[in-house]
Amino acid sequence: MTKIKIDSEYITLGQFLKASDVIQTGGMAKWFLSEYEVFVNGEQDQRRGRKLRVGDKIDIPNYGSFEII
Repeated sequence: MTKIKIDSEYITLGQFLKASDVIQTGGMAKWFLSEYEVFVNGEQDQRRGRKLRVGDKIDIPNYGSFEII
């Protein structure tokens, strides 16, 4: 599991995708979320504005598992 450290109260799912190097630019977030399944704490979520906080776990099949720290 890859750990992603944040320095604020939360990070959006779109920002997370870029910070974790899953996508190269923030503009790719909408496309990525429409094409791939992303699970936040075990539930599928496609909202790029979804707020992720410390302790949240993100699973992206074929990309890996991540935890916000």
